Amino acid sequence: MDDIEAELNIAETHADFTQDESEHRQRLKRPVQLHCQVKDRGFFTGIYFLKCNRKCLELLREAMLHHRWQEAVGYFSSYIQTLEAKTYNSYQSVVAEILWRLGTEILHHLPNTSNEDFNALYEQLKNVGVLNFSKISLEHCYHLLLNGQMDEAKRQLSIAESWRYGRVSRSQSLSKTLITAYCGLLDYLIWNEKKSSVSENEELSSNHEMHSYFRQASVTLKDIISLPGIWDPFVLSYVNMLEFYKQEESALQALENYAYNKEFPSNPNAHVYLYQFLKRHDAPREKLISTLRILHSLVPSHELMLELCNLLLDTS
Repeated sequence: MDDIEAELNIAETHADFTQDESEHRQRLKRPVQLHCQVKDRGFFTGIYFLKCNRKCLELLREAMLHHRWQEAVGYFSSYIQTLEAKTYNSYQSVVAEILWRLGTEILHHLPNTSNEDFNALYEQLKNVGVLNFSKISLEHCYHLLLNGQMDEAKRQLSIAESWRYGRVSRSQSLSKTLITAYCGLLDYLIWNEKKSSVSENEELSSNHEMHSYFRQASVTLKDIISLPGIWDPFVLSYVNMLEFYKQEESALQALENYAYNKEFPSNPNAHVYLYQFLKRHDAPREKLISTLRILHSLVPSHELMLELCNLLLDTS
């Protein structure tokens, strides 16, 4: 008798699923698909798990929309446990992004949330699928930096930088490049913090600990900003260190390559940084005008055009 009732319940579930299938497809165009092999009569089928998964996500979103955050925690816990049962590899990236967005939103609104809660969420997300390890590690680093935890951010990035998983690690070249870039930026931030904490009686340029971080950061940042891309904060950090150690020629070379290298995407900020550097070091007026003329061709309404007008008036 129990077996018959179980089969009737499953049949009703299948009927309900066909009725609202079109509605669910509109809400989740790429649903997370879970599958379960049926071995005995009365077992839940894969399509039943799919419907439960969608329903759980619907209730979770409903709770979040109405700011019922404690209720949302319960649904989120059920949702992530269901997804961890088994997911298709092709949906792992989608799963990780859904969980990251939902989880962080809930934690931001939940009272008495600690940094440990965020750290636990990120560690759990890294294990949802290996395809997302580098990406989630970067997101974790951003969160730690926003909360001033530079040492922990550095530790997490070091783990991510040494992470390997067969062909997956080779396919994530962009994430690996960003991880290396932020390792260099963190070394710069630590160097800058050490510089601020050194006493006035101590010679800054001869501080061995500072110089160690300078070497690490400068080597990494030099390699990163030589790659085509938009590297504004990394370029500024690199130039700041070089100026501090009176290496103006190297700083100028880096800025000119960033601004004039044709392999790099067009970036007005690169010309702004070059102009500001030239102005700080009393470059000839003709050099300043030449740099601003290029900026004018990119952004005619830039605020520095007032300085270009003044320079042109001085030469007339």
